Amino acid sequence: MGLLQEWRDYAYAYDMNSRAGQMFWANYFNIEKEIYKKLLANPDKVWEGTVEDLAKEFGTDLKLFVGFLDGINDSLVTPNPIEEMDKDTLVSLNYDKEKLYYNMVAAKADWLYNLEEWDQLLTEERRKELYREQKSSGTVVKGKKIGRNDPCPCGSGKKYKKCCGLNA
Repeated sequence: MGLLQEWRDYAYAYDMNSRAGQMFWANYFNIEKEIYKKLLANPDKVWEGTVEDLAKEFGTDLKLFVGFLDGINDSLVTPNPIEEMDKDTLVSLNYDKEKLYYNMVAAKADWLYNLEEWDQLLTEERRKELYREQKSSGTVVKGKKIGRNDPCPCGSGKKYKKCCGLNA
């Protein structure tokens, strides 16, 4: 079994409604926050190494670090092979700043997208744009309703009611 599956089996075995589950996830989110603080504070450094070495460098255990890798993978310039990785797999944390911020907003991880380290990476205006862009991405916008006496959108030149609206 790969590290990612081990992480998922371990982490999702906790019931979020139980005290133990809430404590587990609170602890994990605090560790995740500290990793991101270190990562964002050094934006020019590309963190690379084995999964085990990077876990040590960020001061966390291997299992929790795999959870972090699972979360950041969609925000990386080149995603890591997380499905089949083991402790000796070489990984890179070369992230796209805007994609990372956008994905943090999508995950509703306000403890991450509100980190003060973002002030040095993206302007406040750009962060607001990305926030709005992400929030509106899930909004369905209906087109203007075609009235029965409007020209038919098929381009026939007839009224909608005499053309395509006839069968509607």
